[in-house]
Amino acid sequence: MTDNPSRLMRLPRRILARVGRLIPRWLIPAGVLLGAAAGGVYGLVKPPQYTATSYVIAVPTGETRSDATAALGFAQAYGRVATQLAVLADAQMWAGVPVKELRSSVRAATSPDAPMVAITADSERRDQAADIANAVSHALTLQADRAKNETGIELVLLSRALKPTEPSSASPALTSLVGASAGGLLGGLALLARPRRAAPTSADGHTGRAQLPAPAPAADTEGAL
Repeated sequence: MTDNPSRLMRLPRRILARVGRLIPRWLIPAGVLLGAAAGGVYGLVKPPQYTATSYVIAVPTGETRSDATAALGFAQAYGRVATQLAVLADAQMWAGVPVKELRSSVRAATSPDAPMVAITADSERRDQAADIANAVSHALTLQADRAKNETGIELVLLSRALKPTEPSSASPALTSLVGASAGGLLGGLALLARPRRAAPTSADGHTGRAQLPAPAPAADTEGAL
């Protein structure tokens, strides 16, 4: 009868000890599952993004001595000007989008080998993405047309932006895969960072490691010989 209370006290400790041994084994699988679920939900909730790109090319006007090298240099310059307020302020009239939104959705890229400027626009609507890219390209060509008498270079529309058929943002399957990878990585880091259990100690205060015998004194070995 006197042993029953002590046994009842030991039972929760044993259960907690078993749970404590099982938790580290499930850190990585749980992280993978939670990360995959979070990534999938993010991919479903976030609206898809569409991307459209138009191209303009810099050409000499023929009225000056500008050559292809000068056209390449001015293409680089107009690529930097494309996202500035002077161009976006004109583009907002044709795009129907405020300048603040144009600044966050438009980017320009140039080529080191060809005098070409690529105007790319992102939007949640596929038709609006094409309209923004074409509006900025048109505004940029007008900006270059005003200065062509001084520069000898004009911008010509090479390719209009078309309405994209597929979103450019990541699909829910891809975001779920990324979330699973991140969850597994965090679970592995948590597993490595968990505190280690202390080695059991004996009654005299020493750890449970095996002790090597001490070497025999030199005098005892000489006497034995």
